[in-house]
Amino acid sequence: MEKVRWGRRIRAFRRLKMIKQVELAKEMDMSVSILGKIEQGKRAPTEAQLEKIAAILDIKLEELKGEIEAGEDK
Repeated sequence: MEKVRWGRRIRAFRRLKMIKQVELAKEMDMSVSILGKIEQGKRAPTEAQLEKIAAILDIKLEELKGEIEAGEDK
């Protein structure tokens, strides 16, 4: 998936869960600057980062990846 699309999806789910960027960055043990670059599409997240983001946001990794609709069971 392209970097910009990843960033948009991460930001959208973060906002949907009403989590501030600084809070997610802290949970991810990364700087707000790096998370900001991911959300802006300037940096691609690793698979491990995607898994951790999904866990923190309490969503399935497949939802974050866009493989299934939010809340849908596979």
